Amino acid sequence: MTTETLLGEVDLYLFGQGRHLRLYEKLGAHPGSRAGRAGTWFAVWAPAARRVSVVGDFNDWEPGRRPLQPLGESGVWQAFVPGVERGALYKFAIETGDGRLVYKSDPFALAMELRPATAARVVGLGDFRWSDGEWLQRRARRDLLREPLAIYEVHLGSWMRDPGQGNRWLGYRELAPRLVDHCREHGFNYLELMPVAEHAYDPSWGYQVTGYYAPSSRWGEPDDLRAFIDECHRHQIGVILDWVPAHFPRDDFALRRFDGTALYEYADPRRGEHKDWGTLVFDYGRNQVRNFLLANALYWLEQFHADGLRVDAVASMLYLDYSRGPGEWLPNRYGGNENLEAIDFLRELNREVGAAWPGVITVAEESTAFPGVTRPVHLGGLGFHFKWNMGWMNDTLRYFRLDPVHRKYHHNDITFSMMYQYSENFILPLSHDEVAQGKGSLYDKMPGDHRQRLAQLRLLYTYQFTHPGKKLLFMGAEFGQGREWNFDASLDWHEAAEPERAGLQRFVRDLGRLYQREPALWAADPQPEGFFWLDCHDADNSVLGYVRWGSGRELVVVLNFTPVARPGYRLGVPRPGRWRELLNSDAACYGGSNAGNLGVVETRPQPAHGQAQSLELYLPPLAALVLRPADLPEPE
Repeated sequence: MTTETLLGEVDLYLFGQGRHLRLYEKLGAHPGSRAGRAGTWFAVWAPAARRVSVVGDFNDWEPGRRPLQPLGESGVWQAFVPGVERGALYKFAIETGDGRLVYKSDPFALAMELRPATAARVVGLGDFRWSDGEWLQRRARRDLLREPLAIYEVHLGSWMRDPGQGNRWLGYRELAPRLVDHCREHGFNYLELMPVAEHAYDPSWGYQVTGYYAPSSRWGEPDDLRAFIDECHRHQIGVILDWVPAHFPRDDFALRRFDGTALYEYADPRRGEHKDWGTLVFDYGRNQVRNFLLANALYWLEQFHADGLRVDAVASMLYLDYSRGPGEWLPNRYGGNENLEAIDFLRELNREVGAAWPGVITVAEESTAFPGVTRPVHLGGLGFHFKWNMGWMNDTLRYFRLDPVHRKYHHNDITFSMMYQYSENFILPLSHDEVAQGKGSLYDKMPGDHRQRLAQLRLLYTYQFTHPGKKLLFMGAEFGQGREWNFDASLDWHEAAEPERAGLQRFVRDLGRLYQREPALWAADPQPEGFFWLDCHDADNSVLGYVRWGSGRELVVVLNFTPVARPGYRLGVPRPGRWRELLNSDAACYGGSNAGNLGVVETRPQPAHGQAQSLELYLPPLAALVLRPADLPEPE
């Protein structure tokens, strides 16, 4: 960067309006030159500061030696420091209005030290050579509402470690080919990475961000993350990043009271604090704070080619009384409990992402019934593409925890999701939230002995992958890890080699591949016509039967939620003839008892469930069947 100034009047105007969409090119640290001398430009927003200087390993961390100059009334301070090269460590020394001196990490730092160190590093935006142009062109034309979307959710620090080298983390470049192969083998076409932005506190899993523009140094350099995503794209795997605009931690070196005042957070604790999480809430009513977040979202899409952002804790953003008792919150200007400023921000976010990056998706982790989360902004919605279906996850896991003898009394738990399925565009998650903090693993949640637990996991995953909506599975679930997830250790990959768990993993591979190739499971996802019940009333036997339809193809799914085999079970089907058993979760190769229908079963003209033709099926215990008309050709 060669210039006589870093920020001009237009930059400062746009920042003041909250509309500088490439703000990360101006604030922070940027290598460049001035008057023919090489060095680094530094700029920071600190409107209440008396004085600001940059300190680092280039000036013995001595405040005042390299002062920044205020740029009018903008609140931005700027300086060029000759001789500062890439790799230099730095912080901002800020003298507050009451005379205190605080040392702050750069909010726009593009790289930071490995915790517990907290300094920023000068790296510049880089000139990484991407090879994913073809992927990006195809992505812009995609319609993921009507295409398969199977997401593998991963925490990079605990997916796989190197036991031969002190259980060290694998870096971005080491993880990329391993994760690509794993996704392709199991039928996942997207990865979702739990937060990779820098964070000081490991047990936060990345959800307490201290460096919003800095990929975590735990796993490498910024260009290493770019190489990771580039490798995924070259093998047709998309990458969704978890993003946390709802709150930030109280660390004194980071955003908290940045210039001695509540700058990034609401000043009143009745709006500015999340007591449950011990964090602070962004002030969405301040233009510059919204700009910080909006530019950050676009930064990950522009600079790292991310294919989506999963926005964490959206419910906490939407409601002023979220997890607050009477007297602990302030109503909005109309007396209501909605955070109107946060709602406006989310709409702006989704508008800008859609305008700049067609084909990129935004996903809301939103646990309430707030209306229109995935409705377009111009129709009054928030504008997200998808919403996590937390109700489906909670109801489904509550049902599966039951001893099968009691399931008939709770049949509504497993059918209720279809009452609201088409109110939003949903992703069905079996996520990290349900396998941590004392909740046990998915394997733990299943009743019965070891074989029955694995059988019910196969049944659960079949229900998930054949239910309308997109899919998300957290790492370790594919082989039924026995213990609860631990962020500080590798998955128990030795378990995946056990014969019965290897059978579960083989099943997940076949289920994932079936999902990817069968249009009936996704082509009509947004349309009620893509699903209809054959029988949702057989509570006594705890059996469900339904049809998935799309692109002129149909599948019948039958689920038996009890350990009782049901020979001669009659089920009406929508067309006469022979039906092929595409998938039987009780097959011996998956670790089951190998009961079933010998691959093919033929209808009889015996009416059932409102259909003129019916099948007489053998339903294996705790098992799922997926059937397709035998005269339908294999999908292309």
